[in-house]
Amino acid sequence: MKEIVEYIAKALVNNPDDVLVEVESNDGIVNIKLNVNPDDMGKVIGKQGKIANSIRSILKACAIKEEKKVNLYIDSKDSE
Repeated sequence: MKEIVEYIAKALVNNPDDVLVEVESNDGIVNIKLNVNPDDMGKVIGKQGKIANSIRSILKACAIKEEKKVNLYIDSKDSE
């Protein structure tokens, strides 16, 4: 799932080198944190969150296959 998020994010942003994906797994729940450059936040989220929701839908389809639950968090790198 990490590879899917990373591939999609790098295709959307202007600064693909700044994309960082972190994954944490706990008892069948996978938390994925996507960090991007602050200038690219709008491109990853999209108008009214449509792109972010689409990425979440793809992840949920993958998670169903693996019988897990998945959460996606999108953040900018400078807020750490």
